[in-house]
Amino acid sequence: MKILQINNQHYLKGGAHRVYFDSATLLKENGHEVYFFSLKEELSIPDENDAFFSEAIDFRESNFVNKVLSVKSFLNNKNASDKLKEYIKKNKPDVAHVHLFMGGLTTAILKILKDNNIPIVHTVHDYRLICPSYLFLDGNGKICEKCKSGRFINCFTNKCSDKSLTQSSILAIDAYYRKYIKSPYEYIDKYIFVSKFSYNKHNEYQKGINLKSVVLHNFISNLEDIKPNNKKGKYFLYLGRLSREKGVDTLINAVEKAKVNLKIVGNGPLFKRKETCQNKNIEFLGFKTGVELWGIIKNACFIVVPSEWYENNPLSIIESYAYGKPVIGSKIGGIPEILKHDKTGYLFDHGNEENLKEVLLYADSKSEEEYEILSKNARNFAESYFNPTKHYKELINIYKEVIKKQ
Repeated sequence: MKILQINNQHYLKGGAHRVYFDSATLLKENGHEVYFFSLKEELSIPDENDAFFSEAIDFRESNFVNKVLSVKSFLNNKNASDKLKEYIKKNKPDVAHVHLFMGGLTTAILKILKDNNIPIVHTVHDYRLICPSYLFLDGNGKICEKCKSGRFINCFTNKCSDKSLTQSSILAIDAYYRKYIKSPYEYIDKYIFVSKFSYNKHNEYQKGINLKSVVLHNFISNLEDIKPNNKKGKYFLYLGRLSREKGVDTLINAVEKAKVNLKIVGNGPLFKRKETCQNKNIEFLGFKTGVELWGIIKNACFIVVPSEWYENNPLSIIESYAYGKPVIGSKIGGIPEILKHDKTGYLFDHGNEENLKEVLLYADSKSEEEYEILSKNARNFAESYFNPTKHYKELINIYKEVIKKQ
């Protein structure tokens, strides 16, 4: 089978990008021909077909004038659609698997795929289809669903994107454009939701989407190669982007109250907390990858996921389980689906410093024997739910279904 994997970026920027690359590797390992289509940026990983990639516009970092001038491409990227048209003439795929596309490749590429009778599967990694700023957070970082009625003007008035009036207004315009002019729903044949929460939330906003949707959790590509560590480490660990919606401030404040050890792995806007944090028990390690990152995970006691947005299916939890590391996670979004309280870790009320402090202390008090049970439960959960072999079978059946219908 010839499969085209599509994503806005062709480098490891976040969890969705990891799924994009890991899915391609999984499919290749099972004998399929896999091709990539993306935007070309300085950080892009070289690819044999990247001459067909569309040049990226760094919209978020652009000044006001350039943002205004690039709005048209942000809504409808004609260059990307033209490039894709040429690409599929060279090697027409049997199916296209689209990951992130809005605000980059845009809905324009979906039309090209549909015009060429290529069925489209879309993995929904965030909430951009139904929330202009994709996080369901307003400009103050509070959970917000004011756009449910389709009044996307709220994104503008609440400055939901980085508190920027310009950025928020363009995202609102994009949402209106997709609603009234070129809707993705017209083109997508099958939606893959990586959590039941996301599936249900999208069905609230877009009635009937459930009729062509399936829930399929993310997977761990090298699960069999990972050797779990059932021993309780000496520190808690946060790994991921350091941004407002991730609950990093709440975690730091709770750790200072609990007086436990914390290592923080990752970069982002809140990395500046390193400069003001005087607590010697908290260590900012920056971005880590490969063997160094694996060692940090294996030697932790618990991984903490303190998200304060509708977290979808965090790879940090999935990867932690693979190493036998139980998780402390906030009770929000898709987290409770994969974190079983008192079995694979502990849940706490999102944004609640006091509750998180109590859970940290409770977890820290666990004996080696009690910890080993949690650790083994975490690994068993990973083997049952995030197994690559199981994921492949379900994914290929989705492809076959849309191809048959086409």
